[in-house]
Amino acid sequence: MTRNAGGTAATAATAATARTAETTATASAATAIETATAVGVAGTTHLPGHGRRYVLVTPARNEAAHIAATLRSVLAQTEPPLRWVVVSDGSTDGTDEVVTRYLPSCPWLRLLRRPAREARHFAGKAQAFAAGQAALSDLDYDFIANLDADITVDPDHFAYLLDQFAADPRLGVAGTPYREGERQYDYRYTSIEHVSGACQMFTRACFAAVGGYQAMPGGGIDWVAVTSARMLGWRTRTFCARVCQHHRPMGSAQTGSELAARWRLGHKDYVLGGHPLWQAARALYQAHRPPRVLGALCLWAGYVHAWACGAETTVSDELKQFHRQEQMQRLRAQLTQLTQRRSSFAPLVPLAGALRAWCARKGRHRPSTPA
Repeated sequence: MTRNAGGTAATAATAATARTAETTATASAATAIETATAVGVAGTTHLPGHGRRYVLVTPARNEAAHIAATLRSVLAQTEPPLRWVVVSDGSTDGTDEVVTRYLPSCPWLRLLRRPAREARHFAGKAQAFAAGQAALSDLDYDFIANLDADITVDPDHFAYLLDQFAADPRLGVAGTPYREGERQYDYRYTSIEHVSGACQMFTRACFAAVGGYQAMPGGGIDWVAVTSARMLGWRTRTFCARVCQHHRPMGSAQTGSELAARWRLGHKDYVLGGHPLWQAARALYQAHRPPRVLGALCLWAGYVHAWACGAETTVSDELKQFHRQEQMQRLRAQLTQLTQRRSSFAPLVPLAGALRAWCARKGRHRPSTPA
């Protein structure tokens, strides 16, 4: 009896501590809003309403474990958004309750609830984003950004991105690298022109031109948007002076394991029209990163399995051609670097030279310039 009473008291104390921590966090968020609003206006020559008005949409499905950190991260921005719509896509884990606690202290935060659905797929993210965008129809804004619900950023993150747009009128999509712990994209195999879907900011005109995010159950909605923007003549760029922190390993929300995520990534590379030579090079590179050989094999096997099963590509022929031409141009550049380091890679020089020549014979797509 005594032990049970002690356990009950300890549990109550723990719950009280948790409530106190959450109350403190919410109060800190309110203070951050006041500070952010003041600093955002005083710290820049581009006042809100003068070409720097941006909005955020965050599709969230069962993100209770991460979204509080995301909320605090955005509330601390030196240049806050005109509005931020968090779209709870049928969450059942307490995500809605976490967001609701922040609503009274943040006048530009909105929570939009969508009905529950059984399957978790990327088409749901596109549909949730579209619902969030519809909730912005009464606003006049210049930029729209997707921010995943498991991402945190530095306080000047969005102000920094707005500065990049101000410096380049042809820039249509911008973002920063994302990190998972100590790991980060290697831009030898992830072009600096690609912008991670974890946090993408578009000009309003560019987002309209690409047709927004397309509902693709197999994934790639962010990649299609960014690549389509380049095909239409917009510049897209990852700016490495800032980063965003990703708090869940890529792809694990659906598969639960990194090896399964690599398999799915290989399958997705095929259905998005990736070139087999590029995929082979990518798999070889992945062998140098955890989970090393197993991860590389899963990446390659996912691609080959999709090909063997006759999986249909989910992008237009025009986008597929543009994508493969970009890959061959990048592969040629990397092979050129390889042949220039003859002392270290002497056995590979003849093969690299032949592949480089083959890549050079591929036609080059010349995108139009956006109006």
